Amino acid sequence: MTSTKLLLLLLVFFTVTRAADLPGQWELLVADAGISSMHTAVTRFNTVVLLDRTHIGPSRAPLPQNLCRVIPGNPTRKDCTAHSVLLDLNTLTLRPLTILTDTWCSSGQFLPDGTLLHTGGDLDGFKKIRKFVPCESGALCDWEEMQDAELYQGRWYATNQILPDGSVIIVGGRTANSVEYFPPRKQIGAVKFPFLGEVEDNQMDNLYPYVHLLPTGELFVFANNKAVLFDYTTHRVTRNYPVLEGGPRNYPSAGSSVMLALAGDYSSATVVVCGGAEYGAYLQRLTDSPALGSCGRIEATGSDPEWETENMPFGRIMGDMVTLPTGEVMIINGAQAGTQGFELASEPCLHPLLYRPDQPTGLRFMTLNPASVPRMYHSTANLLPDGRILLAGSNPHRFYKFGTEFPFPTELRIEAFSPEYLSPDKENIRPVLVEVPERIEYGEVFEVVAAVELPVVGMMEINFASAPFATHSFSQGQRLVKLSVETPAVEGGGMYRIKCVAPPNGRVAPPGYYMAFAVYLGVPSVAKWVQLLS
Repeated sequence: MTSTKLLLLLLVFFTVTRAADLPGQWELLVADAGISSMHTAVTRFNTVVLLDRTHIGPSRAPLPQNLCRVIPGNPTRKDCTAHSVLLDLNTLTLRPLTILTDTWCSSGQFLPDGTLLHTGGDLDGFKKIRKFVPCESGALCDWEEMQDAELYQGRWYATNQILPDGSVIIVGGRTANSVEYFPPRKQIGAVKFPFLGEVEDNQMDNLYPYVHLLPTGELFVFANNKAVLFDYTTHRVTRNYPVLEGGPRNYPSAGSSVMLALAGDYSSATVVVCGGAEYGAYLQRLTDSPALGSCGRIEATGSDPEWETENMPFGRIMGDMVTLPTGEVMIINGAQAGTQGFELASEPCLHPLLYRPDQPTGLRFMTLNPASVPRMYHSTANLLPDGRILLAGSNPHRFYKFGTEFPFPTELRIEAFSPEYLSPDKENIRPVLVEVPERIEYGEVFEVVAAVELPVVGMMEINFASAPFATHSFSQGQRLVKLSVETPAVEGGGMYRIKCVAPPNGRVAPPGYYMAFAVYLGVPSVAKWVQLLS
C-alpha cells in the first residue's frame, strides 16, 4: 500500500471516528418523497405539508387519475404530477395534494383554527391566496385556491407573521415594499413600508425579511443588514436599530434568524441573526465566496439595544435556525461558500450547530454529528412533536436534475435529526406528557400531568412551541414560550401534577395551535397539541 493511500485511509478513519463521537443521530424517513420540498409545515394532526414550485416540470409524485394542471402560457401542455404532498408522520406514507397556481418563493402561516394560509408566488400565483385545512390521517383534505379574494399586491419572496388578534400581516416581496393583511382589509389595502425600499440594494437583499412579533405587540423587521421596530397599528417605524455589520443577511444572501424563547414576565425579547453571504456574491455569481461566520444578537426590547457579535465554527449560508423545545437553537443545512440562487453555492455545511443562548459568548456553539446528505438551496428544517428535526428538500437547479453528474442533484429524501437530548442514556429522565387540556385561554391557570421514570428533583418546564412555515432559511411565525409553572406535586407511580399559567395575551403567543412540551433536565417529552384561545 502506498503512503498516499495509507494517509487517505487514516483520514477517513479519523473523520468517521470524530463524527461518531459528536452528539446527535441521523435517520432516513422517506427514500423518495416524489417532490423536493421548498416550503414545509407541520400540522396539528402530526402530518407534514411539503410544497415545491408548480412550474418546475414533472415531479415523481403522480396525481390521481384525470387530475392535471394546464401549463401557464402553453394551454396545449399539461402537468399531471403533484407539487405538494402530505407526509403522515405515524406511518411515513405520502399522499399527493393538488395545487394549481405557481408557488415559487411564496409565504405562509397557520391561522388560529389550524388552517395553513399560503400566499403569493410567481406567474399565475403572484397575487394568489390559498388555504390548506389539515385533517386526520385517512381523510382527504387538500389545497383550496381562493376564488373570492386575492392579494392587493403581488408577493414573491414575502414573509407572513400571525398577529395578536389572529390576523396575518404579509410583509414585502420582490418589488413590493409594502404590507397587507389576511383577512384582507379593504379599507386600507396594501400599505407602503418605505423601510424595505431604503435597505434594498442592487442584489435585492431585502427579500424574505425576518419578521418577529415582540411581546410589546410591535414587529421587529430585519432586512439586508438593518432592523426597525414597526407599529403595524399605525404603520409607523418607532425605532431604528444599529446596523449589523459584516454583510447582507437576507435573501439572496441567505442568513437566518430566530427570536429566542420568551420567559419570565415576557417583557424582554432577544433576536439572533446568523450567517449570510459576502456582498457581491450573488451579483457576480461567486460560488466560492466564503460565507459569513458571524452571528448578531440584540435585545430588541432593550432601552438602548446594541448588537453583540460572535463567530460560528463555520461560515454558513442557507442555514435553518430551528428553536428546540428546550429554548436552544439548532442551526442546520446550508453551505460554506457562495449565495442563494440556482447553482450559486458550494462546499455544503454538513455539521449542525447547537446554539445555547444561556452560555457566555464564546461557549454558545456546539458542533454536532454531520449529515451525509447536502441540503443546499431550497431545503427546509422543521421541529417535530417528538423533538426531532425534519429535513427535506434541496434543489439548487431551475428544474429537477438527478444523477451523479450534478454536484448537488435534486434531493427527494426526507431525514430526521435527533438532538442529544433524545439519546438512549437520557431515556429515564425523559418526561411523558400524560394529561394536558386541549384548549386553553389566555391567563388561564391549568394543570398538566407528566410521568418520569426517575424521581423528579426541582422544576419541570412546560413550553409551547409554534408550528412555523419554513422556507428559504427562515421559519415564518416561529416562537417558543416558556410558561410560568409551580414545583411539580407528586401524584405517585412516577406521576407529577404541575400547575401552569397560560400566556397572558396574543402579543406573547398569538392564538392558534401549539406543541406543548414537558421539559426536565433539558430533555423534552413528546408534545401534545394545545389550542390557545383568545
